[in-house]
Amino acid sequence: MLSRRGCKLEVLVLTAVGILCLLFLLNPNKGERVMMAATTVGSTSPPAPTPPIPTIPRHVSECKENGSVANISGFTGLPGHIQDFLRYKHCKEFPQLLDAPDKCGGAEGSQGVFLLLAIKSSPGNYERREIIRKTWGAERTYQGVRIRRVFLSGEAGDTREAWKLNRLLWLEAVEHGDVLQWAFRDSFFNLTLKQVLFHGWLEARCPGARFLFNGDDDVFANTDNVVHYLLGMRDANDGDKHLYVGQLIVDVGPIREKWSKYYVPEQITAAKAYPPYCGGGGLLMSGFTARTIYKESLGIELFPIDDVYLGMCLQKAGLAPASHMGIRTVGVRVPSAKLESFDPCYYKELLLVHRFVPYEMLVMWQAIHEPNLPCGKKLQVYQGV
Repeated sequence: MLSRRGCKLEVLVLTAVGILCLLFLLNPNKGERVMMAATTVGSTSPPAPTPPIPTIPRHVSECKENGSVANISGFTGLPGHIQDFLRYKHCKEFPQLLDAPDKCGGAEGSQGVFLLLAIKSSPGNYERREIIRKTWGAERTYQGVRIRRVFLSGEAGDTREAWKLNRLLWLEAVEHGDVLQWAFRDSFFNLTLKQVLFHGWLEARCPGARFLFNGDDDVFANTDNVVHYLLGMRDANDGDKHLYVGQLIVDVGPIREKWSKYYVPEQITAAKAYPPYCGGGGLLMSGFTARTIYKESLGIELFPIDDVYLGMCLQKAGLAPASHMGIRTVGVRVPSAKLESFDPCYYKELLLVHRFVPYEMLVMWQAIHEPNLPCGKKLQVYQGV
């Protein structure tokens, strides 16, 4: 039997162990320590590199809510996400959480980037990003020109989900070096904010990129055809002249029905019509046009529909968007209902189609690169706009 002194010692030891366990459970960094141990114990691999640094190494003041918007007529009857947009639409600066500072070889080396793929992606869309990396978004040299890629993201709205998804994006950034993330809520009405922040990053990190693909992570882009198209106009436009092409949308105005995802009330704009713009699912622009949009955005307040906002920037600069028949942001229409729309022969000739689920991207990318793909007519890259 244990002596009284031995019992006291045992109690003290058990108490100390319990306190240490409690401290471990309460330690917010325990996940990092567990991951570090997993990569070092029994392994000769070097530790993971440190996360990317913010784009602008300076303090970004917290943007305060504009309480005066509550005095706008009809404000209380607006949906919550629109009220929030009105409260914070003046906010255009947010801390950058993840960066890819060397993506373009630095500002001086960015002239060597022919095509930069800037893909908007919500934090949870991991599968889409992975498939894009393996297919049309692969970083490579094709036809003698360099293709580079970045994903643009904010933060999840739910705090618990945000912690996990921020960690996921950090892991992706460490492995691939292709994630740009800012500390704002990633939502549909914040897509314009994401676009504006990207143009600021472009100005600082990659100002010399010749051309940009700008789109969503659920599109299928035939980047081979995109490069062919851009090389075909290189003599007349090497990125130093205006180019902005996509699926052109004209003569439309704000949707006033509250049930619509695109509902824009008069409290946001009283305008009856939008300027001409290209569907935001996917479009191409020159470096010149991207820089022009950045400059104009500094003087235009945010608008909740991102592709319309880009049209506003173009209009202010006196530039016009153009249509490109190879960009289909509303899908492919086949000649007959009896024909299969998911036919590689349709997509082999196009530049971009919206929208695809991840496995379709992989299947289609492999299919259009089959050397003996039996199609009724020869591949013809769309040259006209």
